[in-house]
Amino acid sequence: MLVEVLVAVAAGALAYWLFQRTRRKDLKTQDGWWGAGDPPPDGEDLSIRPFTVSCSQDELEDLYRRIDATRPVASLEDSQFHYGFNSQCLARVVSYWRRDFDWRRQVDKINQYPHYKTNIEGIDLHYVHVKPQSLPAGARSVPLVLVHGWPGSFYEFYSMIPLLSGLPDLQLEIICPSLPGYGFSEAPHKKGFDSVCAARVLLKLMRRLGFQRFYAQGGDWGGLVTTVMAQLEPDVVKGLHINFPLPTFNATVTTSMLLGWRFPSLFGFTPFDLQRIYPFLENMVAEPMRESGYMHIQSTKPDSVGRGLNDSPVGLAAYILEKFSTWTDKSFKNLEDGGLNRKFSLDDLLTNVMIYWTSGCIVSSMRFYKENFSTLRPPHAKLPVYVPTHVACFPNELLHTTRLWVQQKYVDLRSFSSMARGGHFAAMEEPRLLAEDLLAFIRTMETPG
Repeated sequence: MLVEVLVAVAAGALAYWLFQRTRRKDLKTQDGWWGAGDPPPDGEDLSIRPFTVSCSQDELEDLYRRIDATRPVASLEDSQFHYGFNSQCLARVVSYWRRDFDWRRQVDKINQYPHYKTNIEGIDLHYVHVKPQSLPAGARSVPLVLVHGWPGSFYEFYSMIPLLSGLPDLQLEIICPSLPGYGFSEAPHKKGFDSVCAARVLLKLMRRLGFQRFYAQGGDWGGLVTTVMAQLEPDVVKGLHINFPLPTFNATVTTSMLLGWRFPSLFGFTPFDLQRIYPFLENMVAEPMRESGYMHIQSTKPDSVGRGLNDSPVGLAAYILEKFSTWTDKSFKNLEDGGLNRKFSLDDLLTNVMIYWTSGCIVSSMRFYKENFSTLRPPHAKLPVYVPTHVACFPNELLHTTRLWVQQKYVDLRSFSSMARGGHFAAMEEPRLLAEDLLAFIRTMETPG
C-alpha cells in the first residue's frame, strides 16, 4: 500500500511539473508615469498632434562652432579601427559634415512622411505614420510597427518604407516610433524605464491609433521591445519579425554548444553555424567581448560619458559611427576608413548622428542600457513567446544564433531565414533584403489556410 501511495504521489508531482512547464504564462505589467512630477489631476492628454522636424540657423551655427573648436588626436600608426574610430578617417568625415553635408535638405527628406506626437504615461512619444494612399472599397490596411535600436533611430527604416508601401496585394500601414529617450521622443524623467515599459507604451500607442491587431518588426533593442510586446499581449501582436534574437540559455542550448562541433546534424547546425560558433571561446566569447565595452559603460554609468558626447558633435559622431563600421562587418576594423562607405552613404550616417545631436538624446538613449541591465534575469527573459515568429539571421550579426536556439524562446517559430549578406543594421544596410523577408512572412500569415 505504501509503495502504491508513493508511486501515486510521484506521478502526481510529475504531472503537475509537466503541467506547469506547458501552461501558458503571460508577462504582466502595470501602468507607469514617466513625466516630470506627479500625474495631472485631470488625467492623461490623449490628443495626437502633428510634428515637423525643423532646422534653425542658430542650431547650425552652434554645431559649426563646436566642430571648429574640436581638438584632434592622432591615431596610432597602423591602428585602423582597432582602437576605435580612426582619427584620419574621422577628420575626413568631419570635413564633409562641416562643408558639404546639407542638414536642411536631410530635414526635408525626414519630413517627407507624416510625423506625430502623443503623450503616453507622461512623455511625448514621436512616431512616423505612413498610410496606404488608396484602399479598395471595403478593404482594411494591415498595420505594422517598426522599432529601431541603439545607436540607430526611426531613420534606419527610411529606405525600407518605400519598399513596404503601395503594394498591390498588401496594403501596409506603417508606424515607426522613436523609443522614449531616443530621437524626438521625450526622455523618461524617472528611474526604471526598461524594455517592458517601452513595450507597454508602444502597445498603448497602437491602441490609441485604433489598431486591434498588428505585426511588429525590430532589431537590436527593437527586437527585444517587440518581443516583450508579444509577451505582454500575445493576442494583439499578430506576428513578430525580428533580426536580432538573443538565445535563451538552457540545457538544450548548452548541450548543443558543447557537442555541436562533433554532432552538428543532431542539433540542426549548418556549415555556416559551425563557422560562426567555433572555435567557441573566440567566436562566442572573445569577439563579443571586444565589441561590448560600450555596453558595460552604458549599463553602469551612462551619464558620465554621455555628458561629454552631448557637448561634442565630433565625439558623438566618432562614438556612433564606429558602431556602424564594426557592427556591419567585423573585418572592417582592418580598414583605414572602417568600410563606412561600402554599405552606407555619409549623408545617411550623418543624418542619424544629427537626430541624436539636435534632440540631445544621447544620454537618455544610453540610460536605457542601465535600466534594462539593472537585473540580470528580468521576468520577460524567463518566459517563452507564443506569437507566430519569423527570424532573419544576418551573417555578420554581432552574436550568431541558430534555429534550435531561437526555438527555445520563440515556441511558435514559423520560419527562419539565413540571409545572404548583411550585419547588425540590416534595415539601413540591406533594406531590400529585410523588406522582402518581412513581406514574405506577412503574406504567409495573411494568406487564408
